[in-house]
Amino acid sequence: MASAEKSGAEYLISENQLIIAESRRKKSERLKSVGEPLQLPGKALAIEILENDAWVAENTTVARKIDLVSGHTTKIYRGHRAPVSALTLWDTDSSRILITGSWDKTINLWDAETKELISSTDAHEDFVKSLLVIPSVKLLVSGSSDKLIRFWNLSTEHKPLQSAGSLSSHTRPVECLAGQVLPDGTVELCTGDTMGIIRLWTLVNRDRRWTCSLKSEFNHHRTKISDLYLGSGQLWTASDDETVQVRDLIETENKTPPPITHSKAVRCLLPLFLTELQEPYLITGSGDFLRVYDVSSVAEPELLNEIDAHWHDVTHLRLWMRQAVTKNNQKTVEPWIVSTSLDATIKRWRLSELLVPQPKPKVTEPPVIVPPPQNTALTLEEEQELDDLLDSD
Repeated sequence: MASAEKSGAEYLISENQLIIAESRRKKSERLKSVGEPLQLPGKALAIEILENDAWVAENTTVARKIDLVSGHTTKIYRGHRAPVSALTLWDTDSSRILITGSWDKTINLWDAETKELISSTDAHEDFVKSLLVIPSVKLLVSGSSDKLIRFWNLSTEHKPLQSAGSLSSHTRPVECLAGQVLPDGTVELCTGDTMGIIRLWTLVNRDRRWTCSLKSEFNHHRTKISDLYLGSGQLWTASDDETVQVRDLIETENKTPPPITHSKAVRCLLPLFLTELQEPYLITGSGDFLRVYDVSSVAEPELLNEIDAHWHDVTHLRLWMRQAVTKNNQKTVEPWIVSTSLDATIKRWRLSELLVPQPKPKVTEPPVIVPPPQNTALTLEEEQELDDLLDSD
């Protein structure tokens, strides 16, 4: 009897997966020209943008540099032995350094222009999940599935990074990092994990070793922190609990704003008021959709637009200040938004168009039937992450 029930459940799951795959195929055809898409060989697991270039970490074991205007790949950085899951950039006095982290547990430093591998460091005991550079103090911070946060003093010397301390406060994988240097020189670090715990730390450098003291802890999310931004006395966070939330880091008499709710997990957010643009808009990625909010009143955010953007989950959002030169040799700069997705595309959106609602076609999505848990050595979060990376539908 048990065997028959198991067989029936497996058939139901298989049938549901086929329905979802067919729905995604149809949606990919419908959206194939929406958002000026760039098709990648693999799925983008991280992205950073400077000027008209994007650096992308892929699940194909490489990082690549892409000209966002032409869509052409201009450089490929090969050297990792597993998916490249995190990246960041560090500008020195003489060069630009690309820093990548991988499921192979290493952190690599590259000359971004020549592609030369400067150093490779065995950094963690599990996947490298997040990287952060605080350039003014030449500090690199890494977070991992091994639940550790590690500090590294940055150097362009051709040798492995030298550890400058670590933090073992979290009990689940460290998913997100953000940092800032306050006007008085204080260095702050914000860390978020897959349990939904967020901690704000004050960092102090003593004899090239970094120590931490806990300043605040936040537990307003129910599960995984997928993205966070720190700035202007506020902390903005996105979570798999289907909300975006904001907390004041400075004591005020204002009431805590209500969460901005979504129908699916929120994988990413882009608060444009914390970027160089300084406009009162918030963009979120939840499921396949982008949402655009006017947050002039944080207590009463106004939904301006909802865009059916990708045929699989949106994973990252970045501001692109697109540069161009006119026929009169005048330089122009226009704000665009770049989104990445598990559908293995990068899409480019003119911000002015995102702020204007467009007619939405009615599309019926199939119900998702969740398979029963399997007995594996991976955590549930890692099983889902592996499924997302390997899913080629």
